[in-house]
Amino acid sequence: MSMLEVNNLKKVYVTHFGSNKVKALDNVTFNVDEGEFVAVMGESGSGKTTLLNILASLDKPTSGEVRLEGKNIAMLSESEISAFRRQNLGFVFQDFNLLDTFSIRDNIYLPLVLSGKKLDYMQKKLEPLAKMLGINDILDKFPYEVSGGQKQRAAVARAVITDPKLILADEPTGALDSRSADELLRLFNKINNQGQTILMVTHSTKAACSAKRVMFIKDGRVFHQIYRGENTYEEMYQKISQILTLLATGGDRDE
Repeated sequence: MSMLEVNNLKKVYVTHFGSNKVKALDNVTFNVDEGEFVAVMGESGSGKTTLLNILASLDKPTSGEVRLEGKNIAMLSESEISAFRRQNLGFVFQDFNLLDTFSIRDNIYLPLVLSGKKLDYMQKKLEPLAKMLGINDILDKFPYEVSGGQKQRAAVARAVITDPKLILADEPTGALDSRSADELLRLFNKINNQGQTILMVTHSTKAACSAKRVMFIKDGRVFHQIYRGENTYEEMYQKISQILTLLATGGDRDE
């Protein structure tokens, strides 16, 4: 059984007066195995943000299933959703979502505090993580005192510290300069190689090349998938670019 199973997922938005219906997702089906690193790409309006919101249990599908280790998260009650997110999901956002009134250390501790963990437990969890991510020297600083790359590393630490089953990343390199983006992608590869499952939405071909699989969404459907396999970085870049060109020009993928 795959860690994440998405089956016949549909999402239809209805306008306020009910006169128009917009189909954001149309029978989306795919699986993600434990330890995979999957990038999701597509043009604006393709449905990838809607998909991410449903996977994050921030939105509910019109029909279909999303199962994480067999549990249908679409069926969770409102009272169960927050606890489910804390226990199973880690989030990395484009704009970091760090609290400026909290130190970097306290921002990273926050999901553990919400889960009722004790300070000594949090300290033991953070010590090796901060060392691996290279943020020991900024833990007592505030977000406005550090660079964008350092903020994103802190956000990764906050996402990973709960040992989530799945990390969901939304354009994580979008607000970073080239060097910081490269550092973040190396970190993602490092934690992925240690067994962490990652699903990342991105517009960046360079970022997608770091994934083990790239899934393309068009008009609310899965359009094509590319597996890294034995492909070199250059080969992946070329293949991804070709599919993005097809998406932009309205062409059909080669079978």
